[in-house]
Amino acid sequence: MLEKLAFLEEKYRELEEKLADPNLYNDPALAAKLLKEQKELTPIIECYRNYCSTEKELSDLREILDGNDAELREMAQEEFPEVKEKLASLEHELKILLLPTDPNDDKNVIVEIRGGAGGEEAALFAHSLYRMYSMYAESRRWGIDVVSINETELGGIKEISFVIEGAGAYSRLKFESGVHRVQRVPDTESSGRIHTSTVTVAVLPEAEEVEVELNMADVDVDTFRASGAGGQHVNKTESAIRLTHRPTGIVVECQDERSQHKNKDRAIKILRTKLYDIQMQEQASQIAAERKSQVGTGDRSERIRTYNYPQGRVTDHRIGLTLYKLEQFMNGDLDEMVDAIITADQAEKLKASENA
Repeated sequence: MLEKLAFLEEKYRELEEKLADPNLYNDPALAAKLLKEQKELTPIIECYRNYCSTEKELSDLREILDGNDAELREMAQEEFPEVKEKLASLEHELKILLLPTDPNDDKNVIVEIRGGAGGEEAALFAHSLYRMYSMYAESRRWGIDVVSINETELGGIKEISFVIEGAGAYSRLKFESGVHRVQRVPDTESSGRIHTSTVTVAVLPEAEEVEVELNMADVDVDTFRASGAGGQHVNKTESAIRLTHRPTGIVVECQDERSQHKNKDRAIKILRTKLYDIQMQEQASQIAAERKSQVGTGDRSERIRTYNYPQGRVTDHRIGLTLYKLEQFMNGDLDEMVDAIITADQAEKLKASENA
């Protein structure tokens, strides 16, 4: 590991030299590429340099402990355990920083929420999840745009597709894919009986144009009027777009923008993302070992979380974590859960890399 880190530090120094040359910026594409490399390496190099200075500090303390100065030895004995612990912590941090990164982590995401088992109660909970993710996005200063929505007359959502735009959105939300189960007493239930309903969530990294080859000759384009709850028309022009990709059968609708042109552009972006997701799923299924070193399987049919309203708790079944703060959680306070899942995923991957 230390040999690899020394090599990366040398590479980092070379990058600094290249970026200090004003002539580099005559080629904006190359400059952007090198700046991105530097940004990715910076946390590793900073941690490595901190590790080296702490290792030197520990070595100096060992020399003092082997020396004859009783007063200095006493001071060194007090400091030694703390510095040793710090070095071990930095070593663990370096191992995590050196784990292969997901190339999609910095991308925007497209989130799809669909009501599952439970009828109207599932649709109402789908609305609650959309609100939860919206509030989380707002807390992190991410932008959010609804692409299409199919609402019920009671204020629920049968299905919704929306884009969250912001640095690191996929890295924070990628573990939300799966089945979310809710246990609560519906407003329509006069006997106070607890119902169990489910909602499915899919989180897809937004695909770049260069990542997916999309031949528009394979796509049927239809226009229709955007409609609201109960089928009421919300505008009189056919601005909504439906794309059907014949080779895969994927259908994408976009009705949020008033302009047909904007809806078409957004729908093409969603279609490209879905095709990219198919590629990702195929690659992932081929790498069974990596699948085992991740939290969950990424299977959309996997039940990942239960929201129990009578007990005020939310439980993530993949890592066995229960938080008794359901109200705050539904108001977008997701970080404690998200951080725990990311930590568990890193631990699994670290264990797999050490056993490899």
